[in-house]
Amino acid sequence: MIVAIGYIASAFLAYSLIVTNAIKFRWLNIFGCIFFIIYGVIISAFPVLLANSILLCINIYQLVKLYKSEEVFQLLPIEPNNKIVEHFLLFYKDDIHRYFPQANTTITEKTFAFVVLRDLVIANIFIAQIDHEGNATVEMNYTIQNFRDYKIGKFIFEREKSYLLNQGIQKIIYNKPIIMGHEEYILRMGFEKIIKEKETLFVKTLL
Repeated sequence: MIVAIGYIASAFLAYSLIVTNAIKFRWLNIFGCIFFIIYGVIISAFPVLLANSILLCINIYQLVKLYKSEEVFQLLPIEPNNKIVEHFLLFYKDDIHRYFPQANTTITEKTFAFVVLRDLVIANIFIAQIDHEGNATVEMNYTIQNFRDYKIGKFIFEREKSYLLNQGIQKIIYNKPIIMGHEEYILRMGFEKIIKEKETLFVKTLL
């Protein structure tokens, strides 16, 4: 049992080294430190207890700074033949295909598309097709790995809800296959999972 606590602590710290999100990194480190502190107390290892107590305080301090930091989000519509967007899609094509294997990334005059800048970095690209009933069928809503902390989703679907409505959008619909990790994100953003005629849809009503 005692050894298991040490293994759990090591697992948290090891896993933290492979995540790219700073907040996840700090939380995993915090849990690892807590388990190492417990482990150090049980086996009376003062150096383990001291080192991880210091690391715990550092991680908590850095996590508070991350939560208090103010980031600037901007939504910019995409015009056809935007070279920067074309390079973005090319650079991330493998990861995009993993999440949106059937996405049509061609942007025309009729395509509803925008990018989200996070501190002037292109962090997300959103492409959808809008029908005459105001249904926006999502081709892709791709966020680069460093920014997958739900802030961009909240920015799009909450802070920029009025922008979506002004574009004539009443519902946002995912009707293509969704991988498990992305499904969790969609549900957390307030989408409803609907099974209709053996087809799985995720629908968010804006009105």
